[in-house]
Amino acid sequence: MRLYLKPEFDEVLGPFGDEAASFFLAASLYHAHRISFSAAAALADLSFEAFLYRLQEHFGDGFRLADESVWEDLATVDSLMGQP
Repeated sequence: MRLYLKPEFDEVLGPFGDEAASFFLAASLYHAHRISFSAAAALADLSFEAFLYRLQEHFGDGFRLADESVWEDLATVDSLMGQP
């Protein structure tokens, strides 16, 4: 699938560099919980650290965790510690 953007996007994305569209598309998919962090970084053609930095730069935070993931992790820790 080839993506074609309206010319109006050039003015908005231009200041962010040549690969801005790829970054913002990957970041949007990550924020929507459609792809993993590492998949989004790869799609944006950025290292793990560079993708994290750009997320923090443009969105104020890097990682976004679903509440369900946090609760599952807490339950795992409780079970490993032998607590009900």
